[in-house]
Amino acid sequence: MSGVTANGLTVGYAAMLEQFHPTEAVALSALAEEHGFSGVMAADHFQPWVPAQGQSSFVWNVLTAVGERTRGDFGPGVTAPTFRWHPAMVAQASATLAAMYPGRHWLGLGSGEALNEHIIAEYWPEAPERINRMFEAIDVIKKLFAASLAGRDVKHAGQFYKLESTRLWTMPEVAPEILVATAGPVTAKRAGKHADGLITVGAPLEKISGLFGKFHEGAREAGRDGEAMPKVLQLHMSWASTDEEALANAMHEWPNGGMKFPKADIRSPFDFEQMAKLVRPEDFEGRMVISSDPDVHRAEIQKYVDLGFDRIYLHNVGRNQREWIEVFGADVLPKLVR
Repeated sequence: MSGVTANGLTVGYAAMLEQFHPTEAVALSALAEEHGFSGVMAADHFQPWVPAQGQSSFVWNVLTAVGERTRGDFGPGVTAPTFRWHPAMVAQASATLAAMYPGRHWLGLGSGEALNEHIIAEYWPEAPERINRMFEAIDVIKKLFAASLAGRDVKHAGQFYKLESTRLWTMPEVAPEILVATAGPVTAKRAGKHADGLITVGAPLEKISGLFGKFHEGAREAGRDGEAMPKVLQLHMSWASTDEEALANAMHEWPNGGMKFPKADIRSPFDFEQMAKLVRPEDFEGRMVISSDPDVHRAEIQKYVDLGFDRIYLHNVGRNQREWIEVFGADVLPKLVR
């Protein structure tokens, strides 16, 4: 049984390295595949969102183990190739995974959050600069992939990054696809021009529809077919056997889901913990489905399928992963239709 429908939709598992010890995250990824999920997304965090989550392991190590234990696609959803990382290091990490697991690994990139990036004690810029850094980093990574596949060195001197003559000596036969995470129309358009696909999170459908439009516009301007490029969704939800438990899980484990403001400038899990005290159950309305009824969740996921997503990675915010995987594998995934 597989999470790939006949017409190409895959429903994968979001392995939460902020919530689970890496060994458990890998075991849960394998269990999810056994129950019909296909593919794994895991974020590159240095710290959890709130201390209650309790973990934050190194995504590249965990993805290697996921590659060994599963058969589907996998990638970092997402890593920032801009502050803690020089883009060349992200390119090397990604190329190595793609060489080890041909055709399975994709590279998810974002512009970063202070929570993870401020630890190197460098200036934390405003969003426009973070986004410009990300697109320059994508340029460096693409140059490295292309030159290395062609068997030659490449160099780069830009506004933010320098790369002296080098290449990646371990490469897959085909470079990993680069997916850019964004919830903003301007970045979506640039992603259409420069990346291979789009990653976003659950949001009002008209907002996502607008993102798709901008992404396609950017792709067209670059002479590419945006319709054919992957559109990837990470969807947070809270399912438990009772509504009360589902709500308690959301409030305790994922209060950041109820925070209706940009979070990229907040530096500490302990700051998020203080803000979490202000989150009320109604703050999740329209942002995340909290329900014990699998069919309510199925209807929500189906809306995104109908909108045109190709791959959807589901994150149930509670600790009740095994029970959730079994219930959704039996009652939700088989009923999704494209």
